[in-house]
This record gives sequence, C-alpha cells and structure tokens, in this order.
Amino acid sequence: MDASTRVPLCQSEALQDGGLAVDFDVVLGGQTCRAFAVRFHGEVHAYLNRCAHIPMEMDARENHFFDPTRQWLMCATHGALYEPKTGLCRSGPCRGGLIKIAISLDAGMVYWHTAYNLVPVS
Repeated sequence: MDASTRVPLCQSEALQDGGLAVDFDVVLGGQTCRAFAVRFHGEVHAYLNRCAHIPMEMDARENHFFDPTRQWLMCATHGALYEPKTGLCRSGPCRGGLIKIAISLDAGMVYWHTAYNLVPVS
C-alpha cells in the first residue's frame, strides 16, 4: 500500500460523541500497534493507542479513552490528559502528544489513511 491509501474503519454512526472508541491495528516501523478512533464535538479523530509518557496502551478498559468529563482523552495508567482534537498533552506525565492518524468520512463510512510507514495489518 502506498501513502495515499484509505482503509475503511467503521460506519460513522458507530462513533458517538465522547463515547467508546473503535480500535484497529496498524504496523508502524515493522511493529503491530493498536490505534483508536473517537468522535469529539462532532468530529472524528484517530491516534495510535500509545501514551506519550511511556509507550504503552492508554485504555484500561477496552475502547474507553475519555475521562469522566468526556472532555479529555486519558491514559488510564498515568492519568495524562490529551486534547481529543489535536492529541496534545495538557496535564500529567507526558512528552509531546499522541501520534495522529488521518481520518476522513465519505457516504457514512469512516476511513483512516495510511502514511509513511503506517500500514494496515493484513
């Protein structure tokens, strides 16, 4: 696959604002990684499921990424809070931000876009 490939992820209605994420696997640098997509304020955003503090998955319960206020993405292990729209860390132990994955919507379907060495798991 080349850098412009779009991969179907889910129906748009599967992502509720501030609700559960839809997860998927990607390969980054030859390593299989989990990723997730969420909806926040009507927009869909996707990131690698990797805390910027220590590279470990952020969700303690599968597909639960929002804090109790549903305003922040939260690392369940370290308590770091990230902006859902940008992935930037705003509180807690972290370095930088989350790795964003390009997303688009077309005819009720959410697609994620491969880039550089980020590819779908076959």
